[in-house]
Amino acid sequence: MRNYLAGLLMLVALSATAQEYKPFKVNVSIGYAKPFNAGVSGGFLAAIEPKYGLSDRFDLGLRLELASVARGVQQNGSTTTGDVGTYVSYLVTGTYLFGTGGVRPFIGAGAGVYTIGAAGTVVISSNGQANQNITLVSDTKFGGMIRAGIKAGHFVAAVEYNAVPTSKNNSSSLEVTSENAYLGIKVGVDIGGGRR
Repeated sequence: MRNYLAGLLMLVALSATAQEYKPFKVNVSIGYAKPFNAGVSGGFLAAIEPKYGLSDRFDLGLRLELASVARGVQQNGSTTTGDVGTYVSYLVTGTYLFGTGGVRPFIGAGAGVYTIGAAGTVVISSNGQANQNITLVSDTKFGGMIRAGIKAGHFVAAVEYNAVPTSKNNSSSLEVTSENAYLGIKVGVDIGGGRR
């Protein structure tokens, strides 16, 4: 009985030591989204990401992000810009924090679904042939994200590469593609979490 009680007390003590942090937090961020299409301008992004700390170093999360950017269309090596569309992503994320001080670098990754909003109609001209109107329709793709950043207290700054597969337009005799990958540069705060 004594061994059982001593083991239980040791387990409680270790558990208390491991729980020096508050496991639940919500990150709220804003920033700049830059598509990887040449000649296409960037736009605004906003994200919310509830996270649960499995330890003081590793968080699991669910990121919801809206990125409002112009869509670019490539045909025969030239890029045409469509209207601004919204990319909405729903990703399961994992983040690893280094160190134990007040300023901690981190890396992370995520995977999930990206919904690419419609972005109007663009006019494609091809080697003196008649112009063709290409409608950029909505698309849904499975993609991934990698991130790196720094956390200082509750303040967070990060750079995220969102790897989203290219969309292809099959409604035309032309080979027309639209790259969907974009870079997100963001700043935000963690609400909750932290050390006790």
